[in-house]
Amino acid sequence: MQALPFLWHHRGVQLRCVIVDDDTSFLDVARALLEREGMTVAGLAGNSAEAVERARALRPDVMLIDIRLSEESGFDAARQLAAEGQAAALIMISTYREADYADLIAESPAIGFLNKTDLSAAAIHRLLSAA
Repeated sequence: MQALPFLWHHRGVQLRCVIVDDDTSFLDVARALLEREGMTVAGLAGNSAEAVERARALRPDVMLIDIRLSEESGFDAARQLAAEGQAAALIMISTYREADYADLIAESPAIGFLNKTDLSAAAIHRLLSAA
């Protein structure tokens, strides 16, 4: 995985994130979960264009990007965000296994991957600490 410079805070200070997913039910559940665990969900996006717009406007610390965005690829969204020089740490998410996308994740600008069933503030902090 290619590490990009990103901003994030140490424990005790809330991380700001944007969640990018085309499933509105998942967005609602993920937002509630992460906010309950102390993260600030600054915005939501349903596609690549919205992701870029939210990143520009909100300057999050972390962006969680679904690998499969309807007709789009989350990897394309991640590459577009990285090409624009966004400082957010990019984390790919999916209901599929990491092994199914290991090569694409490794080639992407993302710092890592989380299965949606493992999504938590602690898991995000672990990825940030390892990056």
